[in-house]
Amino acid sequence: MKDTLEIACGDASVEAYVSVPDGDGPYPALIVIEEIWGVNAHIRNVCDRFAKEGFAVLSPELIDKDILEKISPEISREMWSDDPEVKHAAQAKMREAIAPISSKEFSERTVAALKCCVDYALADSRANGKVGVLGFCFGGSYAFKIATDDLRIKAAVPFYGHPPEPVDSVASMEAPVLAFYGEKDERLVASLPALELAMKDHGRDFSFMLYPQTGHAFFNDTNPRAYNEDAARDAWEKSLVFLHKHLD
Repeated sequence: MKDTLEIACGDASVEAYVSVPDGDGPYPALIVIEEIWGVNAHIRNVCDRFAKEGFAVLSPELIDKDILEKISPEISREMWSDDPEVKHAAQAKMREAIAPISSKEFSERTVAALKCCVDYALADSRANGKVGVLGFCFGGSYAFKIATDDLRIKAAVPFYGHPPEPVDSVASMEAPVLAFYGEKDERLVASLPALELAMKDHGRDFSFMLYPQTGHAFFNDTNPRAYNEDAARDAWEKSLVFLHKHLD
């Protein structure tokens, strides 16, 4: 079953794409958090793939529509340009477009929306009462964030996400974490030692994969400049094993 629905969240609601296996279940629940490009065809396809593997999946649209309207496919293409001037100009446009998501208010609203999605997943008769979270880039960062803020999360899989700030906030996390990075994603790779140390100091269950000769967004098979088939396949297989272990 595939559908788009509105999930109540206080006085507002959050739109979410839902993909659930045929049958009555119960199935482990998985919240898939989008990249900065929104809950697009790629993210819906990822949701459907997880549904085929036995998960009740929902993916909330957390980014305001006016922001998404400014992030055109053209900007995406230009950001991967070999022309330094074109690439620099596209990066400037992107920074301007997504500036609102850096605010404290946006973060608080996003975490609240994710908690409402957890509420929905736990109340869903087709789900088994266990909820995991998986996200990409923007979504990877919020996979870390919601796992520190909501102890109902039983497993977290951030793909190339920024660690929570401050990094010692992982002390409040109980969910095991499996994270994925590309070796060429220099900024995120540089954050790994501090994250790994904080996880160890606080006794958290944390493991990660660092794929050689691989960059950011390597899982996105709609982006030929970033996609790495071998890394994506390995990360997919490891994610399935990890999520089934902790959510079944």
